[in-house]
Amino acid sequence: MPARTPQTPETTASAETNVPARTGLPAGSTNTVTGLLAACHPLPAAAVTLFSVALTAAAGRGLPGAAVTVAAVAAGQLSVGWCNDRADLRRDLATGRRDKPLVAGTVSAAAVTRAAAVALLLCVPLSLAGGLLAGAVHLVGVAAAWAYNLRLKSTAASWAPYALAFGLLPAFVTLGLPGAPWPPPWLTAAAALLGAGAHFANVLPDIEDDLATGVVGLPQRLGVRRSAALAALLVLGSTAALIAGPPGRVTAYGGGLLAATAPALLLAARRPTGRLPFLTIMAVAAADVVLLLFELRP
Repeated sequence: MPARTPQTPETTASAETNVPARTGLPAGSTNTVTGLLAACHPLPAAAVTLFSVALTAAAGRGLPGAAVTVAAVAAGQLSVGWCNDRADLRRDLATGRRDKPLVAGTVSAAAVTRAAAVALLLCVPLSLAGGLLAGAVHLVGVAAAWAYNLRLKSTAASWAPYALAFGLLPAFVTLGLPGAPWPPPWLTAAAALLGAGAHFANVLPDIEDDLATGVVGLPQRLGVRRSAALAALLVLGSTAALIAGPPGRVTAYGGGLLAATAPALLLAARRPTGRLPFLTIMAVAAADVVLLLFELRP
C-alpha cells in the first residue's frame, strides 16, 4: 500500500480545488480519460456488470432486452464509482491516497462530478426501458449505492445498501421478462449475501484510514479480524443458497465449489490485511456465476 502523508484541513481544502495542477497536467489532457476509468472503481463495476450479463443469459432475456439491461447496470455502476471517489476526495487527500486518481491529479474533481451526473442521467432511461417496475427496482438499488457513498458508509447500517442493491439486481433482470416475474427467494438471498460480504471485504484495507477521517461504518466498528470473518461467512452463505435453493438442482460442480470455497474464505479471513479477502470473494463470486448458469438453465 502506498505511503500515506497526512495533511492539515487547510491544505486539504486547498488541494481539493487544485488537484490537476499538482501534477502539471493541462486542462483537457487525454489523461483525463485514463483518470476517469481508474476513478470509476473498474474491478467492482466490471464484476457487477458481468454478473448482470450472466443473469440475463440465465433468465433467457432476448438480445435487445439483455443489451439494455446490461447497459443500465453499467451506467449505474459507473455513476456509483465516480460518486464514491468524488465523495471521498477530502478524506483521501487527508490520508495521502496517491493511488486514487483524484489525489494523484490524473483527473479533476469537476470532470468526475460531471461524469457521475451524466452516467446517472443515462441510467434512468436505460433502466426504465426494461419496464416501469423493473426500472424502478434498479433505480432503488442505484439510489441505495449513492446513499452509501454520501452518508450511510459512516453508520452502522453501512452494509444495508450493498445487500439491498445486490439483492434487487436479479429482480431487475426477471421483471423485464414477459409477465414480469419476481426472482425466486433463494436467488435474491444469495445476491444480497454476496453484496454484504463484498462490503466487509472491500473495506478491510482502509479501516485505519477510515477511522482516522471519521468513517465509522459497521466494519470499522467490528475491526479487521471480525469483519474479515463475517465477510467469509456471508459469501459462504451466498454460495450455499445457490446450491441448496433450487429444488433438485444440486450439482457436482456446486458441491465441489462449496468444498473449495470454505477453506479459501477461511484462509482469506486469517489474513485480513491487504486485498486478499476482496480478491478471494471476487473469485468465489465468479464461480458462483457459473453455478448460477447451471441452476437457472432450462
